[in-house]
Amino acid sequence: MASPLVQARSLLITAVLYLTAGQALASPPAIPLANIYHPGINLADYWLSEKLDGVRAYWDGSQLWSRGGHVYAAPDWFTEQFPAQPLDGELWNGRGRFAELSGVVRKAQPVAREWREVQFHVFDLPVPDVPFDERYRDLASIVEASESPYLVLVEQYAIESHRELMSELKRVVAAGGEGLMLKRKASHYLAGRSDDLLKVKTHADTEATVVAILPGKGKYRGMMGSLEVRLEDGREFRIGTGFTEEDRLRPPKPGTIITFRYRGLTATGLPRFASFLRVRDI
Repeated sequence: MASPLVQARSLLITAVLYLTAGQALASPPAIPLANIYHPGINLADYWLSEKLDGVRAYWDGSQLWSRGGHVYAAPDWFTEQFPAQPLDGELWNGRGRFAELSGVVRKAQPVAREWREVQFHVFDLPVPDVPFDERYRDLASIVEASESPYLVLVEQYAIESHRELMSELKRVVAAGGEGLMLKRKASHYLAGRSDDLLKVKTHADTEATVVAILPGKGKYRGMMGSLEVRLEDGREFRIGTGFTEEDRLRPPKPGTIITFRYRGLTATGLPRFASFLRVRDI
């Protein structure tokens, strides 16, 4: 059971955010997003966790929302023991199963046997003006008190050096994981990208919006050859590799947000050797 202090704070959080929880979101949830880790930061200021290759989800106290502002049609039994206050986390069903998971959560009519393999792994408590250290302690108590088999706390732990961080990254990737996340202990819950949250991976990746589908030539005649995409800064370029034959036959439509990996930047600051990875969750 949660301590009286945590229970009192939980009631306060619920009261403050009740109206938000009871409304349909008019826009996507305002959530923190990660920058890319760079050597030289003070790792003593951060907690470390595994980067789950799942689907970002925001629990508003009554429904699960996607990062894009769509409701996930989770079964009632999946969320019935979730707390009344908002939670930030990731729907996940295991390493290396993103494509399968994406198919499960996108269905308008949920399939019970598929959702029984999914859990909501929570890593933050959307509370303003409270440092992450305190939010995480409260989150741990809230998850324990819920007793839901579908609500899981993401473990945070300390890391002391870049060398230790790279060793941990190698271990997680070798076990089938995607990478690691660093969360600044003193950070507040603020929307947008910042160094308060950093992703640590063996390759760099980012997102872009599909602008146009360009026809293929040669062996790709009659299929998509490449995608014209737009970065957050408005600049456009093309991605022509990383696609399966199925991707080329049914390419992402203009307006779709995709994730791609790359290796460094060109002299003009555009991604080098960009390769399609997947369509971002809705």
